[in-house]
Amino acid sequence: MYQDVLILVLYTVLVADAFTGTYGINYGRLADNIPAPESVVTLLRANKIKNVRIYDADHSVLTAFKDSEIQIIIGLGNEFLKDVSVNEDRAIEWVKINVQPYLPGTLIRGIAVGNEILGGGDTELWEVLVPAVKNVYNALDKLDLSHKIQVSSPHSEAVFENTYPPSAGVFKESILPYMLPLLNFSKQIGSPFYINAYPFLAYKSDPSHIDLNYALFEKSSGIYDAKTKLHYDNMFEAMIDAAYFALEKTGFEKMPVICSETGWASQGDENEAGANVKNARTYNNNLHKLLLKKKGTPHRPKMVMRAYVFALFNENRKPGPTSERNFGLFKADGSIAYKIGFRGLVPSSASKDFALRGGFWRSQWFVALASAVVLTQFLDL
Repeated sequence: MYQDVLILVLYTVLVADAFTGTYGINYGRLADNIPAPESVVTLLRANKIKNVRIYDADHSVLTAFKDSEIQIIIGLGNEFLKDVSVNEDRAIEWVKINVQPYLPGTLIRGIAVGNEILGGGDTELWEVLVPAVKNVYNALDKLDLSHKIQVSSPHSEAVFENTYPPSAGVFKESILPYMLPLLNFSKQIGSPFYINAYPFLAYKSDPSHIDLNYALFEKSSGIYDAKTKLHYDNMFEAMIDAAYFALEKTGFEKMPVICSETGWASQGDENEAGANVKNARTYNNNLHKLLLKKKGTPHRPKMVMRAYVFALFNENRKPGPTSERNFGLFKADGSIAYKIGFRGLVPSSASKDFALRGGFWRSQWFVALASAVVLTQFLDL
């Protein structure tokens, strides 16, 4: 009993330290035309977004975020897992180069070790994930940073054998030999379970059997889970609860679930059902309103939902279908992609041509240009 209470307190403290409020955003940078990091900080602060996740540990980004009061989760890319898993010294070196120099000014609150490893196609990475996570945590511990920085590894829906209805949520047998040690270590260090949950991808894969309104948080009949007698008004909450049920079945009922990615594409290929501006606006607007309510799911009403929206910008260099390059809440020039109550960074008429010729918001003349920039506010939620 005492141990359970201690674990719950540890989860609560670390999650609260790593995530302010309930709303965050993924700042991907696979693009050659997006604003410089300094202007991104201005954009985030103008919109009161206090939680950001990046997919690497880019030094220009970490420098720009200094004294911004924005909490950031950095990423140790999949390509580095094998190297870091070999021994602790390599993890210590990585932390000394990519984390330690930026503290305490930059609020690095977490390290995501890899992304969507388990259930992915590279099974060699399955083998090295837990050693890599342990070495990163031990490196932080030796540098007296483990109490300040959370270590985790986000998962995709591919780790589940079943998610419908939510009470049937269960992990795939094939990943359990790797998932269970990871969950055990996460429990030991007080890290939550991070899941990338995309109703868009579910709808796109089966539009004839999934109610679009249910996926978009709009009025629908929803679904009824006969086993738990719980009703779900939207797919997002059903996905989160499916993760909770899968964790319970493996003995981790105290572990919080945080959504590390969710979003909706504003454009897609002909075969990508639902990918349009109207649906993207509806999904992200309704998600934002839901998260601001600071409520839990039907199964876990006292566990406040937290999520990082994907993504900050459209990213023109992302591979894959058209949708992959069109998840941004903002366009590459810093203007809003659609109205959901956020502000865009828009150059004034006096600076517009200059900005476009020089490359929008180059850091070397950011301060000079900033005086010519206006923040345009659209209708609040």
